[in-house]
Amino acid sequence: MSPTEPRPAQKPIAGVDFELDELDADEKVFLDFYRQVAVRDDMLLPLAEHHTADGVNSYYVLFDRTATWGRPGMPPYVAVHLQRNQETRTFGFEHDLLPLPAMAQSWLIHRNCPPDAISLNDELGPPPADEATRALERRLAGDGDHYGMGYSYTRDDPDDMVTVVALHALDERAPSPFRVVVEEVDTDTWTHTLREGGFATAGEALQWCEDRLTGTAGPLPPVRPAVSLTRPAAFPKGPALPPPGRSR
Repeated sequence: MSPTEPRPAQKPIAGVDFELDELDADEKVFLDFYRQVAVRDDMLLPLAEHHTADGVNSYYVLFDRTATWGRPGMPPYVAVHLQRNQETRTFGFEHDLLPLPAMAQSWLIHRNCPPDAISLNDELGPPPADEATRALERRLAGDGDHYGMGYSYTRDDPDDMVTVVALHALDERAPSPFRVVVEEVDTDTWTHTLREGGFATAGEALQWCEDRLTGTAGPLPPVRPAVSLTRPAAFPKGPALPPPGRSR
């Protein structure tokens, strides 16, 4: 898009009001926002949002409905933090793609969004099936910055709607230095469960994810205290697993 073309962010964005009509930005910021966020306009479903009283900061948890047609396994949630400068009438933004809504909440909370202000609208997605799911989601939202994400895969097959996420602890003293979090959606009851398992090595965590996606995984092992205080090895760079096929 050349600088002389109409600014696409000035058109309405269905379902999401980014409140940028009266603001401008330098060309790079504007184009980055359009290409990375607003280009999906009418396919973004707001699950939660919060705006500070002074109008400077806005926080969004968005579900990207285009993810189902994109690269297999890609994260479907978009966390967006908008920052407005009322004096210069400009804006800036940060965003990230994440596999679970609790991880999107965590990303925003650690950018100063009040935790109690970014609750999800359960009417816009399958609600938690049990208290174990709610408790783990609260912990992920609050402690998400304690872990780095090594791998994730989201499958939207109605016969097996599942997301697997492999995490590694940033604190070498954390119990079970590698974790797997798995979300499963029950399409009959339209609820979801979230469970967590602990692993001693990255390879074990990644292997469990692969086994779950191919239907051969056993139960998640419990989270256990780490037997060693040595820093866990990093996840390998590049694709950790061959991308499983997506059933349609």
